[in-house]
Amino acid sequence: MRPGAKTQKLKDPAALSAPGLLSGRLAPPSPIRSSAAILLVALVLTAVPAAGQVRPDGAPPVNLTADEVVHNRDLGVVTASGNVEIIQGPRSLYADSITYNERQDQISASGNVRLHEPNGDVIFADYVDLSGDMREGTLKSLRLLLTDRSRIVASEGRRSDGTRLDLDRAVYSPCESCKTNPSRPLLWQVKAVRVIHDSDRQTVEYKDAWLEMFGVPVAYTPYFSHPDPTVKRRTGFLPPSIGSSNYFGSTLQTPYFWDIAPNHDLTFTPLLTSLQGVGLGAEHRFIGQKSEIKGKFSGAVNDNGELRGHVDMKSRFNLNDTWRWGVDAQRSTDDTYTRQYRYNTPPTLTSRLYTEGFRGRNYMAANGYAFQGLRDTDKPGQAPLILPSLDYSHVGEPRAGGGRTRMDANLLAFTRDQGTDVRRLSVAPGWDLPYVGPAGDVYKLSATLRGDLYHVDDHVISGRRAPYSGTAGRVYPEAALEWRYPFVRRHEGVSELFEPITSLVVSPYGGNLVKIPNEDSREVEFDETNLFTGRRFAGIDRVETGPRFNYGLRWSVFGDQGGSTSVLFGQSVRARDDSTFARGTGLEDHFSDFVGRVNIRPMKNLSLDYRTRLDKDNFQPLRNEVSATVGPKALTVGFNYLFSEKVSDSSIPTLEQLSLNAASQLSRNWRVSFASLQDIEANALRALLLNATYEDECFIIAADVRRSFFYDRGLKTDDSIILRLTFKTLGEIGSSMF
Repeated sequence: MRPGAKTQKLKDPAALSAPGLLSGRLAPPSPIRSSAAILLVALVLTAVPAAGQVRPDGAPPVNLTADEVVHNRDLGVVTASGNVEIIQGPRSLYADSITYNERQDQISASGNVRLHEPNGDVIFADYVDLSGDMREGTLKSLRLLLTDRSRIVASEGRRSDGTRLDLDRAVYSPCESCKTNPSRPLLWQVKAVRVIHDSDRQTVEYKDAWLEMFGVPVAYTPYFSHPDPTVKRRTGFLPPSIGSSNYFGSTLQTPYFWDIAPNHDLTFTPLLTSLQGVGLGAEHRFIGQKSEIKGKFSGAVNDNGELRGHVDMKSRFNLNDTWRWGVDAQRSTDDTYTRQYRYNTPPTLTSRLYTEGFRGRNYMAANGYAFQGLRDTDKPGQAPLILPSLDYSHVGEPRAGGGRTRMDANLLAFTRDQGTDVRRLSVAPGWDLPYVGPAGDVYKLSATLRGDLYHVDDHVISGRRAPYSGTAGRVYPEAALEWRYPFVRRHEGVSELFEPITSLVVSPYGGNLVKIPNEDSREVEFDETNLFTGRRFAGIDRVETGPRFNYGLRWSVFGDQGGSTSVLFGQSVRARDDSTFARGTGLEDHFSDFVGRVNIRPMKNLSLDYRTRLDKDNFQPLRNEVSATVGPKALTVGFNYLFSEKVSDSSIPTLEQLSLNAASQLSRNWRVSFASLQDIEANALRALLLNATYEDECFIIAADVRRSFFYDRGLKTDDSIILRLTFKTLGEIGSSMF
């Protein structure tokens, strides 16, 4: 200091030592400061006024605290040391010592320098030289901690406009150092001659970059970029997928993501193959204030010049608080395309144009349907076109005594290129009266009067030479009374429910005329879910006739700690046989088969479910379904066993299959899983899957081994190995070999 210089000292004898630098965690600044040091030191009278005042250039006010501050007024230099902290707007600087040159408006900081950015990034350095607003300058031996905990280390850097950071000889990685051996090479890192982090563009760019794994260079690129952690989505290419298969040969897919808007995007996925030509897949997503559209589309041209493709789209548009409409489209150029190209679609593709309205207790819908079957047994000419299908449902308000009216109506017309055409009108008004008796017994009285009118063309009737064309109709009244009496008992830590349930349903015989085709009631599954209902057919074309009595028993136990057990068992009895039900459904005789369900959940990580249908004569199981899951995340094991006898006149054969699954979180980083499907009836393994996954804070590697044994025309047994390699914060690279 030259002679005659004036100085001012502010010292805090109780000041704490400076906090530590980058060690995986940020050490917060010390909350203790001298009351004298909290006063603003006038860094420069014209450029940096007193605390809380606004600078003449409109920049935010500057506040300085430190253990000791020396102000040389003649030189225009302020020196601060010991837990120095400068705060200007959303930006703050911490260091062991800071020197401010008033005339040059320049800040120099050294010793444990830490600069907090408005976007959440933190810069650590040994030495920085910054402008007064901390938006320009140079940095030495810096470390940059991004908001997602990834890091960039560089020998030096240059700061521009507060948003751009140019780094020389830099290294980027989200991986943390080994705690037991910090000198051990990181799992992966990117080294570059130059790295540019532009927070305005939200981009990190690399020039002359090497990817290293375990300290060994594995890939080089002259240029590479990726979004910084503040970016959730951005237009650009996604990591490619390389593989091969017997059907496709060598394959290459490089998806391109188009970020149209925050609520709207489109992903294109070109497919190049060595055996089957080229293809293109696309996925479109849009969610608006009153609409939603999601769809997958694809097309391919094989080496034979054949054009193949599919569409799978769903859309919904809300017109107002009552009405909405939409289009669902599912179509494929041929039966095996979607499975060969691994698009997940059901065996029957359904396209629908619809509008529906909701108001109070009323619902109305207008639908049009078109179907495409993908099974070998499906006949395209017999697939119906349904246009229109109109439905109306109404439930009235409770009236005197608690009764309420209801109404269900349906108008349907469908046509075929080959087979029966049907026009149908069905109207079913009804009335329900619930009642709770003085002893706690619960009743429900219901009455329905349904009328159905049909007009049919080319309806084939068994025993007749020519198909029938004309009209047919029926009136179908039905009355039902349900009774249940719940008994509740409390034990120590357990609540028990015992409930006998019965229902009596009365309707006339007849009604299932041979002139009425059966289009929507072909499959019947009798189980505990429809034991007490009056209708066991899923559709309208067939009705259950004659008086029948249903009875059953429900018993449940609920533990205070969350465990529970529930059992339901029952049977249906009718006055006489009903030929409407096919042999094997369990409902064709006076006495039905027994149906039941058992659900056991004694604790959080154990569950057992059992459903059955037992032969009424010898209690032989005609349907068994058992599923169980046991174990915590460390090891979870489950299975599902299904057995079902074939029903006469049904397309469903005898089924007996067993599926097994197991998953284990072996450690913090490793998990494995296994799944299989065994067709016991055919003595064949239908599917097999093995998975092993390693994941840490910076890396995921997963391997799937799959085998499927399904056969259908051009589809053969399929073996595949799929490898997925994910560099967190950079993207995923997939490889599959079949």
